[in-house]
Amino acid sequence: MPEMMKAAVFVEPGRITLDDKPMPDVGPNDALIRITTTTICGTDVHILKGEYPVAKGLTVGHEPVGTIEKLGRNVSGYEEGQRVIAGAICPSGYSNACLDGLHAQDGQSGPHGLKPMGGWRFGNTIDGTQAEFVLVPDAMANLAPVPDGLSDDQVLMCPDIMSTGFAGAESGNIKIGDTVAVFAQGPIGLCATAGAKLRGATTIIAVETVPERADVAKQVGADIVVDFNKTDPVDEIMRLTDGRGVDVAIEALGLQSTFENCLKILKPGGTLSSLGVYADDLTIPLAAFNAGLGDQTIVTSLCPGGKERMRRLMNVIVSERLDLTPLVTHRYGLDQIEEAYEMFANQRDGVLKVAITP
Repeated sequence: MPEMMKAAVFVEPGRITLDDKPMPDVGPNDALIRITTTTICGTDVHILKGEYPVAKGLTVGHEPVGTIEKLGRNVSGYEEGQRVIAGAICPSGYSNACLDGLHAQDGQSGPHGLKPMGGWRFGNTIDGTQAEFVLVPDAMANLAPVPDGLSDDQVLMCPDIMSTGFAGAESGNIKIGDTVAVFAQGPIGLCATAGAKLRGATTIIAVETVPERADVAKQVGADIVVDFNKTDPVDEIMRLTDGRGVDVAIEALGLQSTFENCLKILKPGGTLSSLGVYADDLTIPLAAFNAGLGDQTIVTSLCPGGKERMRRLMNVIVSERLDLTPLVTHRYGLDQIEEAYEMFANQRDGVLKVAITP
């Protein structure tokens, strides 16, 4: 094996650059993965802009597809050369949160107690996946073999985007016959739309203005697309539901305005399922909240991880219930990572997701 590898490294706000880093040492419970495909997430853009703090010198990225290069001595049930994925959230499997069934909230300790998102380690608290190799900790809890016949592109959304979007539908407890609205059809919103259909929603209203995203929304499950630049989405959704409101509203953008709109269209007893990452304090408007008397639920979700979650997501792909390859709109080599970030951060050329190949 080489002593050094190429990796996309956070230098300072505004700068992620390709650099040489030492190959990681493989501990007894770890696995070293040779990356064959990864991608850039909106969270990586927050890191690039300095809006989410990470250590200088950290390798970024959290969506790995690859092959096992080397296994730690305690890792069994896998073999070198095997194709695998691991979730963006890579839980230990034995923390208090994991043993309580909350794998995403793995319990990262800090000076003020437990912090949320403790299970998100790649590109957050440890070196990530935008590199030639990545070290997967607690490998037996996290490595999921890729079924024969599936391409990298077919499983590339499983580690984060698909798992997160589906979580929005699952946490919203969508029932057969429900009417669901999904605000914003970026990659996560599109997966929330797909998850709503798989959960049994029979009327799915997507809110989006970009034509390419509206088209993909219809491919993955939206029945109606409301263009918020052409009509007030609250008025239009209330019209479409005959004033009843929706059973579940999924917020997939992370803005005060979309959060409020989700509240405004909820039926009494409805659920607002929030997936957005918010950069500022949220306020809850009194009227939309029915003064707290509407029997409504507000629920949040963080991308579920672990090998069992990845297995289930890949089952959806194998069974041909869903094809997410249309989300891969652009391709770059790892040596073009800075160019890829510039394009993705500025959302040019109809980009949804980029495939990065070392």
